[in-house]
Amino acid sequence: MSRPDYIPSLDGLRGIAALLVVQAHIGLVFPNTAQHVMTMGSEAVGLFFALSGFLMAHLYGSRPVTRENVLDFLVSRFARIYPVYLAAVVLVAVLSGMQDLNFIQPIAGGMDFVRHVLLLGSSGVFWSIPPEIQFYLLFPVLWLCLARPQRYGGVIVGFAVAVAADGLLELPGPGIMLVSKLPYFLFGALAGTMHSRWERWTPSALTGIFTLLLLAVFFTYRHVVPSFSPEFWGLQSAVAAAVIVALVARQPPIAASVLSAAPVRFLGAISFSLYLFHLPIMFLARRAFDSLMPEPVLIGVTLAVAAGGAWFIHETIEVPSRRLLVGLWQHHRWRLALRETPVEGIDRAILDLKETEKRLHSGTTSPIAGELREAEDNGDGKLRAS
Repeated sequence: MSRPDYIPSLDGLRGIAALLVVQAHIGLVFPNTAQHVMTMGSEAVGLFFALSGFLMAHLYGSRPVTRENVLDFLVSRFARIYPVYLAAVVLVAVLSGMQDLNFIQPIAGGMDFVRHVLLLGSSGVFWSIPPEIQFYLLFPVLWLCLARPQRYGGVIVGFAVAVAADGLLELPGPGIMLVSKLPYFLFGALAGTMHSRWERWTPSALTGIFTLLLLAVFFTYRHVVPSFSPEFWGLQSAVAAAVIVALVARQPPIAASVLSAAPVRFLGAISFSLYLFHLPIMFLARRAFDSLMPEPVLIGVTLAVAAGGAWFIHETIEVPSRRLLVGLWQHHRWRLALRETPVEGIDRAILDLKETEKRLHSGTTSPIAGELREAEDNGDGKLRAS
């Protein structure tokens, strides 16, 4: 990719986070293996939230906050998330309705299905999508704060109070409401805002080693030293996630080589489809191959099938639907722009230009040309300025 705002290392970081979510759910598909698996799914989702906040501030924070830009942002985010999310919800609902299948983490009943369609569901990994969408709806307010901090100082103080209250009340992390996840998004957005101001800083190889070490500690500290912090969700992990994203975004040597490697960037590219679909794909793959191979080999096969299935869904649903919806929105905007400039006015302007051209060729002076000459003779300041 050659986009100036594209940061390869962040794609790799997203890929590692997605892979760890998949790894955390191996025990659901293979209960016998559950006791041997060290899960880091909460850390991965927290990192996703911080990364989302970073990217929103990085990609949009420097743009003017206009009605058109905000609508473009909301449509782009909706097109990025909802179509493939809806496909995953429908698949899980279908599998849940098959009585002999006993699908894990089902969507139970019609009302539960409607809740998920309306982004109010919490089955499986779907719990993390509502707070993501809620942050997108909140982001235009944060966008105003980033664009005009002096004017919206009171709102910034409100965000700071909300983060402080979150830390003091120790609100639980998992859940469909944004409030307990807000620090991850906000600290990530702060890191995204600071990113462009750090352009003169060239990180060293030592910074790259420190970044990888910090990433490893972030994912493992609860398991290595469980007495230090048995719960993940909190202000300390939100700050740590934002710092990791900020360091990775600078693409320090060594860390950039690891995180920009083709395999992890591939996982990053398909990460959302992998996140949404890995559990049903692995569940179906196990049922299909269960009696054909020993469990350790079967786990590897189901992981490979999940990655292949996620790539297929990414290419056939996620990307085409996003392009279609964004294209339809751009076409709609183009039509609105035409309506704001009446055709009659355009036709009249063309006729006036043709009439002026004829008079110039015939040696006569048109009223328009006369007005321009008079303005020049009078030293009209506005004409000179134009």
